[in-house]
Order: sequence, then structure tokens, then C-alpha cells
Amino acid sequence: MSEKIKLFGFNNLTKTLSFNIYDVCYAKTEREKSEYVSYIDEQYNAERLTKILCDVTEMIGAHVLNISKQDYDPQGASVTLLIAEEPVPAERMDPTCNHGMETLEKRRSICGHLDKSHLTVHTYPEYHPNQDISTFRVDIDVSTCGKISPLNALNYLISSFDSDIITIDYRVRGFTREMGGRKCFIDHKISSIQDFIDEKTLEAYDVQDVNVYQANIFHTKMLIKELHLQNYLFRNDVMEFTPRERLDITNRLRREMIEIYSGKNIYE
Repeated sequence: MSEKIKLFGFNNLTKTLSFNIYDVCYAKTEREKSEYVSYIDEQYNAERLTKILCDVTEMIGAHVLNISKQDYDPQGASVTLLIAEEPVPAERMDPTCNHGMETLEKRRSICGHLDKSHLTVHTYPEYHPNQDISTFRVDIDVSTCGKISPLNALNYLISSFDSDIITIDYRVRGFTREMGGRKCFIDHKISSIQDFIDEKTLEAYDVQDVNVYQANIFHTKMLIKELHLQNYLFRNDVMEFTPRERLDITNRLRREMIEIYSGKNIYE
């Protein structure tokens, strides 16, 4: 719908983007598996995830009210930001909000809030108990109210992680009203989440859509096309393996990706 349409009161449409990625890796020994999980835990700790969410907040034109974050033992991290569509004057700021000003030097856990919306991220490093495959999952949710849209940060999120499998859900809920009282159930044009992803990125993935247009629900799944084995070996060089071993490792990595992408156990 045109942005020139005048609305009666506040635009209270809720737009939610759920962004989920998997990174798959080959780690042969128990030590390598443990080191992989530790490596991922350090690379995507709460501090770095906080910066990513703050960057997203800026990209969508919102303002941080409060941040909370936590690194977990033995692994994983979570960050929550509360955001506002417009800057909130200091005198109106809830005293429990840190306005994103309290850094890690002052406290280990941070939580961020928005007056109309929120951003959250959770990480899940893990490895297969019976095979040499390890995975790292990131779940990010960006929920906004008003005119701002989380879709504007989609390319930045994809580029922020090594993404072998990507699952994206976008939905618009509620309604707002035009001046004459007519309900407005969506305030922007969208036919597919793919419309908001860079073309070069799309070329690197097999992409599938499942959309329910009448309900303003959009779903996109992406699976990396090319698998360059060296990029998936942790603490190993591809030349350390025989051609037969390389083929076997490549097949195991691809099978893991296909099952995650399909959401079912195929190669049991």
C-alpha cells in the first residue's frame, strides 16, 4: 500500500521476521569437536551478537531502549533488545532501562527493550554423537510495530554468519486504520521474502518459498549450492585426506544439510 495513505492514530501493525541459519562443519576427533564448539562460542559470543542486533536496530530506523545479554555454560549465548520507533526522551525512559549504554565492562548480562518492538538472538552449537559432523544454529527474531520493517536488515543478517541453510519467516499481524476507518492489514508490498535478498546471494542457494498471501505469511528456505570441502574442515587441510575420504566427507556434509533443510531424517 502507498505510504501516502493517512492513518488514524498509531500504525499498530506488528511485523515479525524470524531468521534461522545453520553452519555445518567436519570435526573428526572428540578434541576437534570440542574445539569447534568453543571456537563458535567465542566467535559468536554475547558481545558480538549484541553489536549485530544494535546494527539491525539502526538499519530499520529504530532506537534501543534496553539491552540484556548472556553467555551460557557450557555453550551458547542470548541477547534481547527492546526498541522504539522514535527516540524516547530521558524523562520518559523507564528507570530500569539501560538505553544500551551499559556495556560488557560494567555487567556481564545485558537486556535490550524497545517501546513497540524487540530483537532477540540465541545460538546453539552442537555436534553429532556418532558422526564427525558439527553444527551451529542461530535464531534471530525481529519484531516491530509501526512503519519500520525488519526486512531492511535481511542482507546484513545473512552476511553476518556462515550460512549453509537459511530459514526465514515473515508475518504481519493486526491492523491499523485509515482516516475514514477502513482497516489496513498490511502497509507495504511483498510477494516473496526473496524480493528483499541480494541477487548474488540468491544465486548461491537453492531457494524455496511457501507463502500464504491471504494471511500475510511468507516463508523462504535456502540451501547452499556449492560445497567447497576445505571451507568445512576444522583444524584439517583437504590434502590430508585421500580422494575417497574427501568424497565420503563431502557426502556426509551434504546429507546433514539436506536433512536440516528438509526438516526430516532421510538417511537413517
